Amino acid sequence: MNQDELTATASQLIRSPVAEVFDAFVDPARLTQFWLKSASGPLAKDARVTWHFMVPGATETVTVTEFKPPRRIAFDWAGGLSVELDLQAHGADATRTAVTAKGFAGSNAASEVVGTTEGFSIVLCDLKTLLETGRSANLVRDKATLVAESARTAES
Repeated sequence: MNQDELTATASQLIRSPVAEVFDAFVDPARLTQFWLKSASGPLAKDARVTWHFMVPGATETVTVTEFKPPRRIAFDWAGGLSVELDLQAHGADATRTAVTAKGFAGSNAASEVVGTTEGFSIVLCDLKTLLETGRSANLVRDKATLVAESARTAES
């Protein structure tokens, strides 16, 4: 398989309406409840937004390439990675939420796909918990703690 074909995917059924799930990815106030430490602004058509992740020092500037409320958001980030969020109604009050990331390259591409799949799976599970119960399960925060500790250990 060509490295250009490597794709990370994650999906989750979230028992909230499509518009609520969509808004959770767009609104910085919602994003910081389950995924990010901060965001410089909301996602919107052609927006360029800086995200600060919960892992200390981890930031990314995303450029929105497609914005179709409330069904689809696509954006690019560093290293040629393209991410697509697709939301489909599943019954009256649930949303099939799918994330696809492409553009992995280099000798670490396969491990990056695995890490990206794990990361988006955790994000979707934390969002599911937040929207269904009103509280984050701190899944992303706790994973960020482990990543930061692992980085400190590797530096020692």
